[in-house]
Amino acid sequence: MNSSVKNISALHKLTSINHNSFRTYALDIFQFQYQQNKVYRQYCDTLHTDPSTINAIKNIPFLPIALFKTHTIATTDFEPEVVFESSGTTQTINSKHLVKDVGLYEQSFNAAFRLFYGEPKDWCIIALLPSYLERNNSSLVMMAERLIHQSEHADSGFYLDDLEKFHQIITGLEKQQQKTLLIGVTFALLDFAEAFPLQLQHTIIMETGGMKGRRKEMTRQEVHAILCKSFGLSKIHSEYGMTELLSQAYSAGDGIFTCPPWMKVLVREEDDPLSVLLAEKNKIASGAVNVIDLANIYSCSFIATDDAAKLYPDESFEILGRLDNSDIRGCSLLSL
Repeated sequence: MNSSVKNISALHKLTSINHNSFRTYALDIFQFQYQQNKVYRQYCDTLHTDPSTINAIKNIPFLPIALFKTHTIATTDFEPEVVFESSGTTQTINSKHLVKDVGLYEQSFNAAFRLFYGEPKDWCIIALLPSYLERNNSSLVMMAERLIHQSEHADSGFYLDDLEKFHQIITGLEKQQQKTLLIGVTFALLDFAEAFPLQLQHTIIMETGGMKGRRKEMTRQEVHAILCKSFGLSKIHSEYGMTELLSQAYSAGDGIFTCPPWMKVLVREEDDPLSVLLAEKNKIASGAVNVIDLANIYSCSFIATDDAAKLYPDESFEILGRLDNSDIRGCSLLSL
């Protein structure tokens, strides 16, 4: 391994990364991925990037996320332990994320969960993820499955379309005053809210997004308002993750997300993909979302997503929606 990327091995312990060391790790992993990732290197070269001049996070090139649909995004040559794949229809091309080391993903979601929610064993963790369970290569299902196992509660588990049984389980947990985390895809949570409204006092609801044509598109605020009213809650939690990332940000309410220390969100000008803004003191910035995920050691840590967001001075962020024509933005820069 090149001496200029000596810190890459240290990245296998994500919990060692903090606010002060993030910049150093990010710059080192840029050099590593420029050297060892053919697609990322070609993209950087197309932008006439001189890697020796990259000394600030905002100057690192961010790979358009749509390239995960059309190219093999891999840093070093390896046989993946798992390939995560995005959901989609038969008419769409799904993103594929080749994961060299599943242990890195497990470390990332376990450490992030403990950071935001504490020990899994302190919770009953139930998952209402019917659309995701139809696939066997969902990163969200793997995360939920491992957390459910760690919770060790008898009622922890996945629940599909039997909403009446699901209602009985939730009602029983509430009577026991059991601290419960309900992780659900948006359309399934709305179905449950319509069929079985009830007052929850010991349950946190975490929506993961996702209508997938099952319902009319709604804003996060509209979804949360319905869920709060149906379940007597003041806040709905959320998870911000995607197939192309090995890390997640979490929101404890109002759609305001916070990243773990090894993940950072920036925004770029929608009409200038190379204009990148970090969070600044006393300034709120809006634009398209760029994500740095240092857990993505062996794919790409620098991703220009199709989301739009508002970035706050404390580095928290709010997702505003999707970009128009998102699949084609940036892709014309790279033809292999």
